[in-house]
Amino acid sequence: MLYDTLRQYITEYSLQSITEEEFALIKEAFKPKRLRRHQYFLQEGDVCRYMGFITGGAMRQYSVDANGHEHILRLGIENWWMGDYESFKMLTPSKYNVDAVEDTELLQISNDRIQELKAVIPALKRMIEVMDERSSIASQRRLHAAISYSAEERYTEMQSTYPALLRRFPQTMIASYLGITPETLSRIKRQLLGKKSKIS
Repeated sequence: MLYDTLRQYITEYSLQSITEEEFALIKEAFKPKRLRRHQYFLQEGDVCRYMGFITGGAMRQYSVDANGHEHILRLGIENWWMGDYESFKMLTPSKYNVDAVEDTELLQISNDRIQELKAVIPALKRMIEVMDERSSIASQRRLHAAISYSAEERYTEMQSTYPALLRRFPQTMIASYLGITPETLSRIKRQLLGKKSKIS
């Protein structure tokens, strides 16, 4: 079942089918891993040796500043990939921590193995190309929102784009992801509720 989810993801992203021989190679290369809540997948200063495809649970990627404040870069749930892609590709020490927010199951793969699979499985190669394209677009949109949008606009953008994340992660983490304080997030949510009640 874990691998069927990954197979479906690859075919949907690549718009290409996977043969049974190719699927056997994928199952051999991707290794199941379980993380308890709060357990690290990656710690700052380590090289990201694996990328993980989440099959169940929730994770976050974040840095911690000199004052001990967390700054969340990414949140992830089922059918999302987690890990520090820069560290994974460049084999450089990561600036980030990646840990489990819920008990999590994932399928992980090393850089060497993913390069081997890309060379022999066209669907996987295409999936990675599409992922890279979408990731680049998403990063550009997030940067634009960070420098151009108000706090309320950033929240409503997330509400419309990633509603599942709002249901799965604590308010403190959502606030950190948006670059605002939990108090500001609470105020925004109250204001939006007030606007809805006036309309209805």
